[in-house]
Amino acid sequence: MQVIKAPSKNLLISEIRDVEPHHQEVYLNLRPTDEIIDALVAKCPGVRRIQCPPSLYKQTSKKLFKRLGDSGIIFQPGEFPVGRPKKYESGTVAQIVNMRKTGKPAKAIAKELSIPLRTVYFYLRREK
Repeated sequence: MQVIKAPSKNLLISEIRDVEPHHQEVYLNLRPTDEIIDALVAKCPGVRRIQCPPSLYKQTSKKLFKRLGDSGIIFQPGEFPVGRPKKYESGTVAQIVNMRKTGKPAKAIAKELSIPLRTVYFYLRREK
């Protein structure tokens, strides 16, 4: 699968123009538009599957879904993680919650785990 990422539509189209034409599966980090699809199909005429982030998949127009379906291209949400990566793993979050359940103050938890106090409060609030 060819992954094509860019911060804006115009830069994404530029990135598409630099892609090798033999790709059949493509992941786009932006919501596809008619312009993006036109550039992609022109560069990779054999493309059969296009993916994008799940949140953007939901925002894609029905017109574009129909156009891709009529062209025989499968359009689906991708499985690539989007957004900012998590700084602390679920084990650390569970440890914060368990320490709090045993009666340890948030300040002591932060000091013991070397985590900012605001972060400890954030995870404790989220777990309620």
